[in-house]
Amino acid sequence: MRPLAVLIGIVMGSACALCVGLFLTWITLLLLPADDAAQLDSERAPLLMAIGIFATLTGVAAVSFYGQIRERDWRNAAHGVLLAALAGAIWAYWPGK
Repeated sequence: MRPLAVLIGIVMGSACALCVGLFLTWITLLLLPADDAAQLDSERAPLLMAIGIFATLTGVAAVSFYGQIRERDWRNAAHGVLLAALAGAIWAYWPGK
């Protein structure tokens, strides 16, 4: 496997792991008793935003990975979209912005 495919695979796996972990956290929040859930209401919107960011990043990385492995003509465009999505995720969580 080529080094770029390995790097894209690492990004894809990491984003997928984050997305699954955040989704399971959301499921846990849904199962909390009403009195405990009220304390965490302010955390629901940022959690759903994070799930969306990392689900998008996972999907874009998967398309980029597929294009790289199969050596499709559109893979360079997919790599560019992956870089933009990764930059967006970094910007969303950059401290002190």
